[in-house]
Amino acid sequence: MLGSLAEAEDAVQETYARWYAMDDDGRAAIEVPAAWLTRVAGRICLDQLGSARARRESYVGEWIPEPLPDHEEWGRGSGIGTVDPADRITLDETVDLAFLVVLETMTPAERVVFVLHDVFAYPFAEIAEIVGRTPAACRQLATAARRRVHAVRTPAAPTARQAGVVRKFKEAWQACDIAALVGLLDPAAAMTADGGGIAAAALRPVEGAALIAQYLVHFASRATGLTLLERTVNGRPGLVARHGGSTVSVAAFDLDRDGRITRIWAVRNPEKLRAWNAPEAVGRP
Repeated sequence: MLGSLAEAEDAVQETYARWYAMDDDGRAAIEVPAAWLTRVAGRICLDQLGSARARRESYVGEWIPEPLPDHEEWGRGSGIGTVDPADRITLDETVDLAFLVVLETMTPAERVVFVLHDVFAYPFAEIAEIVGRTPAACRQLATAARRRVHAVRTPAAPTARQAGVVRKFKEAWQACDIAALVGLLDPAAAMTADGGGIAAAALRPVEGAALIAQYLVHFASRATGLTLLERTVNGRPGLVARHGGSTVSVAAFDLDRDGRITRIWAVRNPEKLRAWNAPEAVGRP
């Protein structure tokens, strides 16, 4: 819902703080604690999304949702624990960076309603209590959100196929082979970088295969000692760039049906890469 692991953790902490702020009688009076916690967390997310939108208006450059490491690392670093294999496919689809980017185009109410209903299958009657709307209004919000998703999302390429393309992309980038990079990119591809005003990054999307290839080769020529690693990024094959023992960039990719790269999201803001520089992530070969 929030596109930020830190903000999600804050929302969970605030939810439990409100739970434990009640006396024993107050908690005992709640028949379904999980429903109460979900309702409160949903409202907190709704408030955070409203304030986050205002903060992002003054953000330096493009804003990209926070990239997440593979579930095993993510779990060890955050206390989530092992992800059930039966839930992993759903998790991969709903934390996929392309999907999170689409969520950013929604209003806070659309986003909360859509995630709770279409991802977690909550009924509109329960969602209505969270967002303070009628069930009919929530149904309309979900329909509008679904329309946004269908308008911009394309079927994801199979993971194995994407992994192969990402590997070729890494090899071409390491070799500074502009022609090979252009051949892997859709002619109308776009690359968006997020430096947050802290790390160097293009302030606007770089559009067109040739310009993207030139930009990447120029970046590689300036960043001597850069190591590129194939990693799972938000449930899909991606690339991690490390320099001096630290992760300095994480890239996610979107491919079309022909296996060409249509979008690249490169997160360079170090505040969004903390999970990638945790001890368990840094220790990976």
